[in-house]
Amino acid sequence: MKELTRKQQDIFEYLINNYANFSYPPTLDEVCVELGLNSRGSLHKHIKALIEAGLIEALDRKQTGIRLTEKAKQYMQSDDESMGTPFVGFIAAGKPIEAIEQVSYINIPDQIKTEKSCYILQIKGESMIEEGIFDGDWVIIEQRSSARNGEIVVALIDKSEATLKFIEQYPHETLLIPANSNMSAMKYKPEQVEIQGVLVGQMRSYINH
Repeated sequence: MKELTRKQQDIFEYLINNYANFSYPPTLDEVCVELGLNSRGSLHKHIKALIEAGLIEALDRKQTGIRLTEKAKQYMQSDDESMGTPFVGFIAAGKPIEAIEQVSYINIPDQIKTEKSCYILQIKGESMIEEGIFDGDWVIIEQRSSARNGEIVVALIDKSEATLKFIEQYPHETLLIPANSNMSAMKYKPEQVEIQGVLVGQMRSYINH
């Protein structure tokens, strides 16, 4: 693959990491907002380089929408298989904490993940202990943007704080419910809560560090 600049790599990784969440190809304006970029012109230059590298393609001549190429998807699959499942940081099982993303990779058994795109988070807090999810455990999350009521989800609140909770969704509100009888459900407007995945597996270490 053609060598990319750091910013081009950031854009490419954003598209890869969020591929499963896109219901339609993102526009350049949307990518600008998500990556916190001020200049659409600068982004356009990086996008052109990614197109020349054969990693993304524009949906029209004005390049208002972009998507990954088949080459990029093959690279993504081979890269994931060789490095393992991405570990992207910590998730609160308690009061929501600031979302943290620090990507490394961990090899885990196929039996505790699905065939869809998955990632790993480490638990901080005790709000899910009655479901057997304890502080320090690792959870495997299937990456998707929707869930059924009663599933345990990674919920991003107001695009800044992340937490692991049961979810109940209604037209007027979304409830994030702990598995700890000493804690109360958190109530939000539906637009405040973004589902980033659903719990599919769990790991625990009994080694004292």
